Amino acid sequence: MDLFSQADLSIDESDQSFKNTAQKIPLVDGELVLYPHCFSTAEANHYFEQLQKTIAWTQEKITMYGKTHNVPRLSAWYSDEKIPYTYSGITAYGLPWTESLQAIKSRVEQLAAVQFNSVLANLYRDGADSVSWHADDEPELGPAPVIASVSLGQERTFQLKHKFDKTLKANVLLPPGSVLIMSGATQQNWLHQIAKSRRAMAPRINLTFRWVDKHLANVSAKT
Repeated sequence: MDLFSQADLSIDESDQSFKNTAQKIPLVDGELVLYPHCFSTAEANHYFEQLQKTIAWTQEKITMYGKTHNVPRLSAWYSDEKIPYTYSGITAYGLPWTESLQAIKSRVEQLAAVQFNSVLANLYRDGADSVSWHADDEPELGPAPVIASVSLGQERTFQLKHKFDKTLKANVLLPPGSVLIMSGATQQNWLHQIAKSRRAMAPRINLTFRWVDKHLANVSAKT
């Protein structure tokens, strides 16, 4: 089911109240809240341009079935105190926060009512870039992590499917300037992805803010 569409963007950006308009997404065994217009069009464009130029984008590689492939997107990891993050056999050590990332983090912390100490940035250069089915369920994130996902640039569809009940699926359209907050048992019970698209796509930047347990992160980095 497509829960939101481009028509939702027809708002008066002179009314600042739109930034805190929340849309709770019905999800069995999970908690999702979308703020479709957390950042105005001008803010979203500004941050997209700044992050595209200033983030230390890296082309990571992943080995599967004995073959090494380029990860189909660019990424970067920023955190307090160089906290490491290990996922898909990749370990990244947190870079110092940039001014733009700090400003965005402050905004989403207010929405989520929690503090974040790290962010994974992904740059989807075109429709061929993607992220496959996964859950953000690494031990260092805790059993019920709160993750705030910021979308800038090209609108893409966020797809979800239940881990145990294959009949449960959902699609959420993520417009530029939106923030999707995942919490509760979402990571325990659901997988999500950004699929490849054959349609022409402009670049998209996604920022997923999270709180990482530093001790457990260091253990994961050494194993």
